[in-house]
Amino acid sequence: MTNRFISDIVQNQDPLMLPPDASVKLACERMCDRHVGAVLVADRTRHLVGIFTGRDAVRMLGNGVDAAHTKLDDVMTHKPVTIPPDAHAIDALRLMNDGGFRHLPVVRNGKVHAIVARADFEGLELDRFEEETTLWEHIA
Repeated sequence: MTNRFISDIVQNQDPLMLPPDASVKLACERMCDRHVGAVLVADRTRHLVGIFTGRDAVRMLGNGVDAAHTKLDDVMTHKPVTIPPDAHAIDALRLMNDGGFRHLPVVRNGKVHAIVARADFEGLELDRFEEETTLWEHIA
């Protein structure tokens, strides 16, 4: 299939979520344990408030910030771009490309459902996106 629904891609996913007051150190440990590149930051009711990625960690540590004493709320991306589960793969690829990010929270009715990463897409979806991008570059 060349353009799956996001819900098919993230089926049965248990996304890594932490509260905004969790430390960056804890987030990095959990990301390492789960072999994931991002943490969805959510309140107690699973409402998304932000995202913290490996890129954020590198930038923060490069600036000498103390991971053990810094809260996610202080360094995360607040109000990130999201996608609903009934969107298509190509829509997610467009959003990630336009925004310059590799992780996209999947939100349903304001609550965290899952997260999709660039690596979750299959060859045909990526090929279709590349064809579309090339076509737009030639038109512009």
